[in-house]
Amino acid sequence: MLTLDPGPPGASQAGSGPRPWAEPRRSARRPPVCCQRHQATHHGRMEAPAQEGSSFKAGAMAQASGGSPESHDAQLPPPPQPEIEEGQGEGLVELHASFRELFTFFCTNATIHGAIRLVCSSQNRLKTASWGLLFLGALGALDWQFGLLFEQYWSYPVIMTVSVHSERKLFPSVTLCDMNPHRPSSVRHHLQALDRFARENIRSLYKFNFSEDGDVPFADDQGPRPAFYLDHSVRLQRLSHPDGQSRVGFRLCNSTGGDCFYRAFSSGVTAAREWYRFHYVSILALLPAAHEDSHQSHGGHFVFSCQFDGRDCQARHFQTFHHPTYGSCYTFNGVWAAQRPGITHGISLVLRTEQQDHLPLLSTEAGIKVMIHERDHTPFLEHQGFSIRPGTETTIGIREDEVRRLGSPYSHCTDGVEGVGGQLLYNASYTLQACLVSCFQQLMVETCSCGYYFYPLPAGAQYCSYSRHPAWGHCFYRLYRDLGTHRLPCASRCPRSCRESSYKLSAGTSRWPSSKSAHPEGWEEQWPQRGFCVQDWILAVLGKPGRRSSSQSKSPSPSLRSNMAKVNIFYQELNYRTVEETPVYSVPELLSAMGSLWSLWFGSSVLSVLELLELLLDAVALTLLLGCRRLRRTQGSQTGAATVASHAQPEASQLPTDCRNDVNHLGGPAGLFSHAASGSCGRNLC
Repeated sequence: MLTLDPGPPGASQAGSGPRPWAEPRRSARRPPVCCQRHQATHHGRMEAPAQEGSSFKAGAMAQASGGSPESHDAQLPPPPQPEIEEGQGEGLVELHASFRELFTFFCTNATIHGAIRLVCSSQNRLKTASWGLLFLGALGALDWQFGLLFEQYWSYPVIMTVSVHSERKLFPSVTLCDMNPHRPSSVRHHLQALDRFARENIRSLYKFNFSEDGDVPFADDQGPRPAFYLDHSVRLQRLSHPDGQSRVGFRLCNSTGGDCFYRAFSSGVTAAREWYRFHYVSILALLPAAHEDSHQSHGGHFVFSCQFDGRDCQARHFQTFHHPTYGSCYTFNGVWAAQRPGITHGISLVLRTEQQDHLPLLSTEAGIKVMIHERDHTPFLEHQGFSIRPGTETTIGIREDEVRRLGSPYSHCTDGVEGVGGQLLYNASYTLQACLVSCFQQLMVETCSCGYYFYPLPAGAQYCSYSRHPAWGHCFYRLYRDLGTHRLPCASRCPRSCRESSYKLSAGTSRWPSSKSAHPEGWEEQWPQRGFCVQDWILAVLGKPGRRSSSQSKSPSPSLRSNMAKVNIFYQELNYRTVEETPVYSVPELLSAMGSLWSLWFGSSVLSVLELLELLLDAVALTLLLGCRRLRRTQGSQTGAATVASHAQPEASQLPTDCRNDVNHLGGPAGLFSHAASGSCGRNLC
């Protein structure tokens, strides 16, 4: 072993001088029994040359001094050796004398299975080679499986864990729309002109004549009317298709007219609705941004009654807004929690479904649009809403599922607006649909210099109307087509929410009020003078009395039922299911898998890994020490040669003349002096 301890304090004085490095000495550790014989044989072979070399040196010195080796030993006693005190045999830091000794010590003391076979079977080269190949093969297999394990870990796979929880939940938000878009008073004249233009287009295509009493007379608005002229060049046309199927659509061109395309549909109804919406949006874009909607006065009697868990709803529980297509909308945002499941512990509403200002080409359905969504989330009725038929009582049961995602690096999701590549235009919580719409509207403003009327506007922008932007339709539909084919960067800019709830609905319907209840048995004898049926008193209680003559009493009017609907929404059960992402390999599971592989191939533990680290550190330290020692030896030999050369010339100049000749003849100070040299010269040299 190599010891870095400088030794006892008096060692430098007893010896020939201070030594910067301690002499290598063998450690007192004994190898195992299986390796003692081999090491004893090895040491015996190494000691014999050392003894022969020492005797050879002693004989040479004796012959140089003119006597025998025995007389030289008698004249020069051996130098005193420093005594090693007890307790100073071990240094503070000890290193092995060679890499062979280091490797032998590691193999004989390591806890890794098979390592000792590399040393104890050294006399049998076949066994040594076999065990060496097995050891290297096991190490290679371990590295290969470690590579597969880390490759799978760095791909961050997840599994979906489903669990069921049971606790009270806040009732979700419910948005209801009467599907009766009203006509703003300031643009009512332009909408009537659009209706007449629509009749002309449909008459030219299908030879259908509308009744003249279709228009409802409105009082002329006394306020200022925005300047607007219908673009009669955008008309409905019948288009031929290569497959022989007839299509209906309209043509849109850019500002120069050089790039045009047809917005075509196989259904004439869909084509007429899309064409009407294009002109309808251009008219509504003329309204001021902060105009006051008339939906509150228009839909003031939309909600006849509302109860939640047997308690009456308050006006503060509703938020109102107007949708350009679905009319007056009400969002129920109650702060009540569902105490128990069942229809009696949910929300029950009686609604009116009359359509006074109905635009037949804008919406071809009548009823109520309903959407159930999370609180503080923007309802997108055109994507997730469903319709309720008038004259029915609809019962909707809710089951909630909650999805929890891990986020980066396992999945691309966000907890809010962080990590979103754009501004969210809606003043509500983050949703994927709200982000996609906001991204599209911003690209619309950047590309077309205006925004689509159905979506909120960024700051400083204005809505599109062909009176201000003649080619906005061409730009909008091109951009919308790219959004549908995922050519826009909105999909990458808008991640999913890390935590969101979805609702599974199950619905049932029945006629309400029933025609049977309109004529209960014996009602004429009980109420002979009143002359009303159950529908009449229901409407009277709800605030809309209606009387019918006795001739109409036996035939219930379908118009009364078609103007009303009842909706019951409740939790079917308070148990909700949670679908949660769980990493396949967490850090403890990764360490467990690594330990299993390590034990499989080497049958060791974490401490064995530390032994390998110790071997690596010892090898590095031994490399540095041996390199430093070799460097010092090289520098010392060069310094010694220079010192001998500098002192040899003055000594030669002090010799007698005849001695100088002999020295020069023998080759100078570096040559060997002849034993035949006699006289004072030989004695002076010695």
